[in-house]
Amino acid sequence: MLKKIRILTQKYTPQKYTLGTHKQRIRWLLAASTIPLLGILTAFGIAPYTLPENVPVIAISQEIPMPETGEALPADADTASLWRLDETQRGDTLASVLSRLNIRNSEAVAYLRQAPEASALATQLVPGRTLLVKTTDQGDLIELQFQLDGGNALVIKKSSTAAGYSAQTQAMALEKRVIVKSAEIRSSLFAATDEADIPDAIATKIADIFSSEIDFNQDLRRGDHLTVIYEAAYNNGELIRTGKVLAAEFVNKGKVLRGIAYGDNGYYSPNGMNLHKSFLRSPLEFTRISSGFSLARWHPILNTMRAHKGVDYAAPIGTKVKAVADATVSFVGQQGGYGNMIILDHHNGITTVYGHLSRFAAETVRGHAVHQGDVIGFVGMTGLATGPHLHYEYRINGVFHDPVTVALPASIPLADSQRISFIGHAKPLLSQLDLLHDTDLAALE
Repeated sequence: MLKKIRILTQKYTPQKYTLGTHKQRIRWLLAASTIPLLGILTAFGIAPYTLPENVPVIAISQEIPMPETGEALPADADTASLWRLDETQRGDTLASVLSRLNIRNSEAVAYLRQAPEASALATQLVPGRTLLVKTTDQGDLIELQFQLDGGNALVIKKSSTAAGYSAQTQAMALEKRVIVKSAEIRSSLFAATDEADIPDAIATKIADIFSSEIDFNQDLRRGDHLTVIYEAAYNNGELIRTGKVLAAEFVNKGKVLRGIAYGDNGYYSPNGMNLHKSFLRSPLEFTRISSGFSLARWHPILNTMRAHKGVDYAAPIGTKVKAVADATVSFVGQQGGYGNMIILDHHNGITTVYGHLSRFAAETVRGHAVHQGDVIGFVGMTGLATGPHLHYEYRINGVFHDPVTVALPASIPLADSQRISFIGHAKPLLSQLDLLHDTDLAALE
C-alpha cells in the first residue's frame, strides 16, 4: 500500500501591535524609502531581516513508490564479484593478508597455505608489493595477482582441478615511463626526496653520481636544489620498480653540477668529463682508521717491530667491502697472516689488497672482472688479527703506498670519437634540466 508523505513548513502566527497614527506614517515613509535597496538585494537573492510572516506557506504532497517486498533479486546476486587493490605492509603474514582481502572460503585458504606453487605469497611478503584480488561478496576467491621479483606476478585462479585453484608465474604488463622530479633541500637529501616522492633507490643513485664533488653528510645547505630524470615501470598505475637515472642536476652552495648517463655505468658532465674518480679513496663506508700506514709499527700479535704496509679500517664483522676501481680478480683465497684475502689488478700496474675477510662475495672469482663499487667480500678477523677490521693495501708496480695520501689516477674522459655521439645524446636531457633549473616542484620544510 502506498503512503502519502506530507511535507509542511512551520506556520508562523504574527503578533498584533496597536500603533499610533504618527508611528504608522513614519513606518510607511521608511518602507517607501527602502524599496530601491530591497530591489537590489532581491537581485542577489538576499533578503536580510525578512520576517517569517512574509514567507509563503505551501503544502507539498508527493507519492513515493516503494519496492514490492516480494521482488526477486538478480539471479547472479550471490556471485557478484569485487576487485580489490592492496599493498603488502610491514609485519604482514599470510593470515593477515587473507583477512584484509576478505578471502574466506576454506578451499582457497587451504590452497594458499599448502600448495607449493602458491608458496611465494607467504615467502615474499615484503612491504610494498602489489596485490590485486577478485572475490565474491561472500568472500570466495576468484583470482589473485601478487607482485614478485623481476617484474613477474604470481597469478592464482579458480579452476576445475581437484585443488579448486591453479597458479602460475607470469610476466607483468609493465608501462615504462620517464619521470622528471625536482626537490629543494631543507635538512637532508633523503628528507627532500621523500617529500618530493622520489624513491630511495633514485636518491641513493643521485648521491653516488655526485659523491666525488659533494659530501652529502657535511656539504648540503638549506636551499640547495636537485632535479632528476629517471626511468620507472608501472603496473595498473602502481610503481613496480625504478630504472636508470638518465640525468641529474644538483645545485650545491650555488655551484651547478650535472651528470648525464652514457654507456654502461658512467655519468659524465656536459663537457664529457667522467664524474667518478677512477679510484675510491676507501673500500668501506662510514668507518675509521684503526691503524695507519707505517714503515715501523709494533705488531700486537708478533710482538716485534715491522712495517705496516697498508691501512686498517675498523668495522663490524660482515661489513661490505667494495672494489675501489674497475679490475680483474687475480687472487681470492687464504694467505698467511692476511687470512682470507683478495687481490685486484687495475690498469697501469696498480693492485689493491683486501685482507682478514670473513668471507668472499659469490661473484668474486679469480679471473672475473669487477666494477668500482661492487661488493667483493665482507669484513672479518681471519689470519693475524686481534679484532674485526679490513686490512687494505695500495701497490704501484709492487711498491707499497699509503692509501690515504697516494695521488689517485684522474678520471678518464670520453674519447674524441665518442664526444659527437655523447653531445647528441645529452642535448635533450640537458634541455629538460634547463626547463626545471629554476623551478621548485617540491620543497621540504
